[in-house]
Amino acid sequence: MIERIKSRLKKRQPYGRYQHTLGVVKAACDLAEHYGISVDKARLAALLHDYAKDLTEHELKKYIEVHKLEVDQSLYETYELLHGVVGAHMAKTEFGIHDEEILQAIRYHTTGRLHMEPLEKIIYLSDFIEENRNYPGVEALRKLAYEDLDKGLLQGFNNTIRFLLATDKVIHCNTVKARNQRLKDLAKK
Repeated sequence: MIERIKSRLKKRQPYGRYQHTLGVVKAACDLAEHYGISVDKARLAALLHDYAKDLTEHELKKYIEVHKLEVDQSLYETYELLHGVVGAHMAKTEFGIHDEEILQAIRYHTTGRLHMEPLEKIIYLSDFIEENRNYPGVEALRKLAYEDLDKGLLQGFNNTIRFLLATDKVIHCNTVKARNQRLKDLAKK
């Protein structure tokens, strides 16, 4: 199945996105091994996390409507986030993936959510720390991701929120809730 997915991705994604996807796969597999999570599940979720990323806003919304996918209004209005929801559904229908851990990791890699499972955390973080990413603070985030998954996740949320504020973009409520939960959980440690 992995080779079939890679073959489809090569045809579907521009070169840069495909390289990003391979970087996320490497980071996710490394983090999964580090934290004792299924490397096979991490590989599948990482490979498919951006499967729907290159669909247009119209295509994403049409797909959601045709397949009657459940999407809140805020997410629906922020089309850059929709590829997670659509990608999870495509993973299920096009590749027969029914493992909820994998599907949730794909679905929520754009926003995070309350009560994230370890695989979801790994895919969310891997998207930020993969080897092709180069932005101020990425090295510190990479290091933190291996020291403490939840601290790395909190920093990832903080970075996302700072970026969205700086670029005057909508911050999805799932991101804020997930960030605040991480903060509270870490305070209890």
